[in-house]
This record gives sequence, structure tokens and C-alpha cells, in this order.
Amino acid sequence: MSLAALPIFVKLAGRPVILIGAGEAADAKRRLLDRAGAQIVDEGGSAALAIVAVDDPEPVVARLRARGVLVNAVDRADLCDFTLPAIVDRDPVLVAIGTGGVSAGLAAALRQRLEAVLPASLGGFARALAAARPAMRDRWPDPGERRRALGTALAGPLDPLAAQSNGAVERWLGDPAATAPGFQHFALTSPDPDQLTLHQARALAQADRVFHRADVPESILDRARADAARIACDAPPVAPESGLSVYLEMRA
Repeated sequence: MSLAALPIFVKLAGRPVILIGAGEAADAKRRLLDRAGAQIVDEGGSAALAIVAVDDPEPVVARLRARGVLVNAVDRADLCDFTLPAIVDRDPVLVAIGTGGVSAGLAAALRQRLEAVLPASLGGFARALAAARPAMRDRWPDPGERRRALGTALAGPLDPLAAQSNGAVERWLGDPAATAPGFQHFALTSPDPDQLTLHQARALAQADRVFHRADVPESILDRARADAARIACDAPPVAPESGLSVYLEMRA
């Protein structure tokens, strides 16, 4: 399944962005660009991005595209080279919700739901994880083992959806049991990937290898990391290699 658009985060601090238009819609975009630290310029300015908020955007968009500028036309998804998502800000964590311009109202509703779910302390927790990188490298020199240990912690004692107290990361690092399992075996009850348990979905997302019977649907296998090896087999491996291996079969 192809992506309608590739989500990216662009650093705009000190960079020029063209903003054309007046009124409430243009003012809202101006505030957003100001928050990002962009340097707002008019149509004659040199910039890679432009936001157009006018009643008749087609000729303006055509002129800008002829110069190689990527354009967002407010309320005209058909003219947009890029769209602006609804944003949940837990600096340095940013969550962006986009609908490709189909429904800004839906994106706003999802943002409101996520605002209530993501704790206000999430940004501080992210910084604590960044500060702990040297200690994590010392404990788990192998990158794969380090990634799996952190993934297991984020699915348990360091749950990012729970408010983490000061020192939570340090306490986890000091726990001798803070390791990741090397092999997991799942008998799935449904071919629907949305019926995976949270534990099963997280294991697939972290696995280095996915062993599976032939009847496991592609839609479930696609929940694994893109670089995870897929090995079709009729029985679990006798001696899985190092790292995390998962064996999947469908329950009769």
C-alpha cells in the first residue's frame, strides 16, 4: 500500500517561507510559522516553501511552482504540494496528525484526543532518555540488544503514556532484570492485524527475525520492521540466532 504523502519534519528556524494572503486563515498560518521560527517573506522573496491563503489561488500557485517552490494552498488540497498537520507539542516530542487535506476537522479532533492521552511530562522523559544514551551504550554495547532492551522497557516500566517520575530512566538502568526476551512464540487467533494484542504488535515491531507458518497473512507480517528477516517454516526454530526472534502460527 503506497503512502499518499511522506511525513517529514522540517526545521524552519531562520529560514524564509513565503506567505501570501490576509485574514483569519493567513493569520493562523503566520502564527504557526512564527512558532517554528521561520522568516516570513512575500511572493518576491526567495524560499523553498510557500503558503497561499487567497480566494483565487490557482494563478499564484502556478507562478510559485514555476519557480520550483513547494506550495500549500489553504482549503485547496488539490493544489497542495504539502499539507500542514494538526500538532501535539511535547517539546522535543512532536506528534503530527495529517489527513492529506481531506478533513482538517478530523485532524483537530484526533489532536484533542491525543492531548488528553500524552502526559505533560513526555518532553522531560524524552530528554532523560537522551541523557542516558552513554549509560545504555555501556550496558548494552550491541545496538540491536540495546534497541530491544529499550523497546521492552517502553512497553512496560517506562511506558511513555504514563507520567514518568524524575529518575525513572536511571532506576530502570540500575535494574539487573532490564533485558529483552530473545524468542517469542505466538499462536494467533485472527488473520486481522488489528486483532493483534499490544504485546504481539510490539514484539513484531522489535523483532530481528520473524519465523512463520505459510498460513500467516501478509497483512500481519507487514507489522514487522521493514528490515526484519522473514523465514517461512513449519515449526519454531530449534536454536534462534542472537537478537529477538518471533514465531507466528495461526491457531486452528
